[in-house]
Amino acid sequence: MQKNVEKMSINYSPNFNTKKRSPSKLKYLIIHYTGMKSENAAIKKLTDSTSKVSCHYFIKKNGKIIKMVPELYVAWHAGHSYWKKDKFLNHNSIGIEISNPGHRHGYENFTRRQIISVINLSKKLKKKYKIKNENILGHSDIAPLRKKDPGEKFPWKLLYKKKLSLWHSIEEKECKKLRNIKLKDTKNFYMRLFKFGYKITNNSDEKIKIYKNFQRRFRPELISSIVDQETNMILKSLI
Repeated sequence: MQKNVEKMSINYSPNFNTKKRSPSKLKYLIIHYTGMKSENAAIKKLTDSTSKVSCHYFIKKNGKIIKMVPELYVAWHAGHSYWKKDKFLNHNSIGIEISNPGHRHGYENFTRRQIISVINLSKKLKKKYKIKNENILGHSDIAPLRKKDPGEKFPWKLLYKKKLSLWHSIEEKECKKLRNIKLKDTKNFYMRLFKFGYKITNNSDEKIKIYKNFQRRFRPELISSIVDQETNMILKSLI
């Protein structure tokens, strides 16, 4: 992929914690989509003091990057969140919002320029703060009961190829052989899913929401409430 030649602009949001944090505290990179009908409306909301939401970086459809909150300040992008032993990930993460109407407003493919910008920006931030690949996550990973973003159209596999994320090692042919074959032992499957990092719950409806978000990231071709052998094999490979 060619590097994005768009220059970064600044449009600061008033929505951040005024206390500066140490660079050593920055552990996660969280990727979102805006989930709003228009790009301008999303920018307006993220810079409106009454909205109580913000991000560090906003990526427009043309790939242009807007810096909204300096990295060493806490932006309000993750909300109530959880990953492994960490909670409320605003405090130790950087948030990237990508302009996209999302599942509620006609979910679209991300543009090529947006993905180039995500990759270039993520590489820079990963190197600067020594962020591990396993800690580059989607909003749906850390808040799976209420979020779906960045969703099944986000190219996590491509980010893996760019050394920016995790991906499984199972060949596509092997995966398809086990697709939709129901898994009998779902108890151990969910134990592995929680061990991987997702929120622990005993509620069956919540488990399905978490499972579907795992699929959105690692098996985006089919999102189903059936816990099948394919997703079990993918999860085992990741762990």
